[in-house]
Amino acid sequence: MKKLLALVTASVMALSMVACGGSTSTSTATSTASTASTSTGSSEEQVTLNWAVWDLESTAYWKAMADGYMASHPNVTIEMTDLGSTDYMTQLATQLAGGNGELDVLTIKDIPGYSNLINLEMLVPMNDILERDTADFGGVIEQLTAEDGNFYGVPFRSDFWVLYYNKDIFDAAGVEYPTNDMTFDEFDALIREVSEASGVYGNFYHTWRSDVTLFGILDGQNTIIDGNYDFLAPYYETVLAEQKDGVVGDYGEQKTSALHYSAAFENGQTAMCNMGSWFIATLQAYNADAEANGVEPVNFGIVKYPHPEGVEAGTTLGTVTSLGINPYSENQEAAADFINWCVSDEGAAAIAATGTFPAVSNSEINSIIAATEGFPTDEASVEALNTVAVYLEMPLSDKAAEIETVLNTWHDAIMTYACTVEEGIANMNSEVQALLAE
Repeated sequence: MKKLLALVTASVMALSMVACGGSTSTSTATSTASTASTSTGSSEEQVTLNWAVWDLESTAYWKAMADGYMASHPNVTIEMTDLGSTDYMTQLATQLAGGNGELDVLTIKDIPGYSNLINLEMLVPMNDILERDTADFGGVIEQLTAEDGNFYGVPFRSDFWVLYYNKDIFDAAGVEYPTNDMTFDEFDALIREVSEASGVYGNFYHTWRSDVTLFGILDGQNTIIDGNYDFLAPYYETVLAEQKDGVVGDYGEQKTSALHYSAAFENGQTAMCNMGSWFIATLQAYNADAEANGVEPVNFGIVKYPHPEGVEAGTTLGTVTSLGINPYSENQEAAADFINWCVSDEGAAAIAATGTFPAVSNSEINSIIAATEGFPTDEASVEALNTVAVYLEMPLSDKAAEIETVLNTWHDAIMTYACTVEEGIANMNSEVQALLAE
């Protein structure tokens, strides 16, 4: 019971940094059994895997992965239990309570939840299970490795941040497009130039802390879990100066009005928007339905994320969605085989075909993404899909949820002028250091 209470409490505190959205429906089980039987293994014992997911009806890659696997494994039926997106980790905690083995494959939504499951011994170590070379995950596996040397989740989906821009606004303003190698200072200059020339915001920083501060982790030297946040000062100072000069939106007004980044960009209120790769599919869908909805499509492009001076272009921040195995499952071998398929080239291609970025990427996978309907056709946008390093927005820490709460509190205070940058960072330092000392 103590473990359950701890997991539920921590899960409620955990703030997912990925734009998940979608359903908040109660748990339901949905079978997507395939009728295909075109591969070997048809004589094997029949197995049913129960896979914990969220937003089943509105998320294309769940079914694509299940159907793709079952097409070559006719002895396996995959049933998905939809726990909803809003309180997914809390619902998962409830499902796993008391050593319940009903769920076989566990989708891990965020790093705080991942850390909690490890601490409560509710995940199977994957070191000897993963068949794919860990190097193929671009350093993410190392960031998911716990202090005991084990990693307990295998990422199948990876979202990384890029810079979106409205080509029509830049063209009308006579300003050159952003490039795939742009420092943060150059980004600041471009924000000011295009705003002054166009009369709209140069960039839209959403109200997430990551939008403003996480340029600072791209040097690979700084993290947001070590209790020292002095490195954030230049980024706060730059964005607050942009805000004061009116070339970006006011944080407080955006929070009050609940203006979403997608609406601001789609409506032409901003020339640029730094955001995760998930926004590509949103814009593709918006443009596909634009005529029917009586709106103008957005002529957009993307480039690689702006980076600090001295950091290689293509370095960015990101989030991952991982798969793990319930240690109380009676189908651990079959669950392991499914997870290995999901991160194989075949599985990655099935995920990419839905417009979603798999955790394992290469030129062929990027070509699948770039070929999806509505993806920008210019070479710079295609090149923007190539990354050299992806740093997790929230690294693995058993204090992740508590740290997140502290940082968000003082971020809000800094951005609304309730305190100075110096005061806010000092409070971040002292409060997180106190947490780490517990």
